[in-house]
Amino acid sequence: MLHINGLTIRVGGRVLLEGATVHVPAGKRVGLIGRNGSGKSTLLKAIQGEIGPEAGSINLRPTARLASVAQEAPGGELKAIDVVLAADAERTRLLAEAEIATDPSRIAEIHARLDSIGAHAAPARAATILAGLGFDQGMQSTPLGHFSGGWRMRAALAAALFADADLLLLDEPSNHLDLEAAMWLESFLASYPRTLILVSHDRDLLDAVADMTVHIDQKKLVGYAGGYSEFERLRAERIARDRAVAAKREVERKHLQSFVDRFRAKASKAPQAQSRLKRLAKLEPLPSVIEEAVPNLQFPEPDNLAPPLITLDNVAVGYEPGKPVLKRIDIRLDPDDRIALLGANGNGKSTLAKLLAGRLGAMAGELRRAPKLSAGYFGQHQIEDLNPAETAFQHLSRLMPKANEPKVRARLGRFGFAQAKADVPARDLSGGEKARLVFALITAGEPQMLILDEPTNHLDIDAREALVRAIGDFPGAVILVSHDSRLVDLVADRLWLVEDGTVRPYDGDIESYRKRVLDRRRSANGSEKKLDGTRKEDRRSAADARSALAPLRKRAKAAEALIEKLDREKAALDARLADGATYADAAKAADLARARAELEARIAAAEADWLAASEALETQA
Repeated sequence: MLHINGLTIRVGGRVLLEGATVHVPAGKRVGLIGRNGSGKSTLLKAIQGEIGPEAGSINLRPTARLASVAQEAPGGELKAIDVVLAADAERTRLLAEAEIATDPSRIAEIHARLDSIGAHAAPARAATILAGLGFDQGMQSTPLGHFSGGWRMRAALAAALFADADLLLLDEPSNHLDLEAAMWLESFLASYPRTLILVSHDRDLLDAVADMTVHIDQKKLVGYAGGYSEFERLRAERIARDRAVAAKREVERKHLQSFVDRFRAKASKAPQAQSRLKRLAKLEPLPSVIEEAVPNLQFPEPDNLAPPLITLDNVAVGYEPGKPVLKRIDIRLDPDDRIALLGANGNGKSTLAKLLAGRLGAMAGELRRAPKLSAGYFGQHQIEDLNPAETAFQHLSRLMPKANEPKVRARLGRFGFAQAKADVPARDLSGGEKARLVFALITAGEPQMLILDEPTNHLDIDAREALVRAIGDFPGAVILVSHDSRLVDLVADRLWLVEDGTVRPYDGDIESYRKRVLDRRRSANGSEKKLDGTRKEDRRSAADARSALAPLRKRAKAAEALIEKLDREKAALDARLADGATYADAAKAADLARARAELEARIAAAEADWLAASEALETQA
């Protein structure tokens, strides 16, 4: 399907890939991994032809159809369902042509092709994908201009999934999703029947979907069999082997060098010394194993507070008077709680998080907070609020006015900002670095409670693991909203379900919740197996229809060929009858006139036969 040979890509003067080679067989689901900034997104652009390589080649099967998520979210008055259906370019083109076609034969061909590609089942398939990504029936028929950017990006993702491409390219597809939609996406991609290249920092998603992993390592592309966990195991084994071989080679090198140093000047040992010098020259050093440093994350330890931190009795909360988003909330939060909020987007998870963080007040009921309680709140869009011209040091020193410079820099060091990095303007930081800076800022006051609303969107796999460790070491309370099921599973001791306008404890674990989500989606939209069965029935019906129409097409084609043949004969006769010399022989001229009359009768009969066959084709199609 895809051959990348000796690829070198340079962006902004920086070499991202150099002499990189990898082969992706057809039907493989590939997880493309690497540190932030290693070139994953750039490689996807190169595969699509958006970026030209400096050297090497990218070879795709000539007829391969590619699909990816549009970089700009669709909007305007287009409905979500229409945007998704339009992703099937052939279906869209054939339907448009069918509206204006007048040739009965062409109309029959169009309808036969529409049947063969399952065009009539397409709206149901599109609706299933949209529902899986969180669009209910009403939302599917709503113009996309009425939605937020995140929901429009979901529609763009749905369009890419619907396109049924030979090669599907997805770059962090779960970033705009909630946990429920991410669970559905994982299930969908795990059974994707064609070739897929997936860039993701969600290791559970990579493990569930990928049967091949390609790692961007030191500007090369290294392929491994299996998902992310298998990649980790195989890479660790390879690194251990390389280190063992390098250590053995270094011992041999030192031994040879020692002999040369001792005996080079002695005439009796000179030949042996020269021999060892040659061996030393051929003993090329192995490329060093470079393991990038894992970013540091360490939340400051807060002062202890007696439980409970927060108690809510029959509380209601919302944004407009008289219109609560959540009500009848009866919950308690203690200092050592680790709680994840479950529930689909729009159910009120972020509203509850803002209430607990003190960013929203209660509309009704009683909310009690422990004296001196401080909360560190990480919101989904706080990264965008950073001052692009200010450095990490400037951001944090403003929040720690009583701290001297060494103390501020020491605090930044707990979040992976060394001396040089702390003095880089925010606009020049990566997404992951900006997220770590926000972690430093929200904990500047050493809060007893952390409220983290989608904290992993800009973190790579290693940084997510560092976040898990940091939360584990933090002695205060943690409220978590995340689409990363692994983070939820590793961090949360309790689950709260935000649903039906209220909040209640969820007794199961994350796996039982996953099953609940997928079962609900299937029961609401029909199982995918049923849909597959419908497609097969459609294909069988289309095949039967084509078989039934075959004799009519043959009859129409034969009549058309006969008409063309008779028209040629008639034109030849007309040319002879137009010649004055023909009438010198009256009997011969009369025979020609009779033959012409017979031809006209045969042409009329052939035209009638063609018309009857064409009308029958149009009716049965």
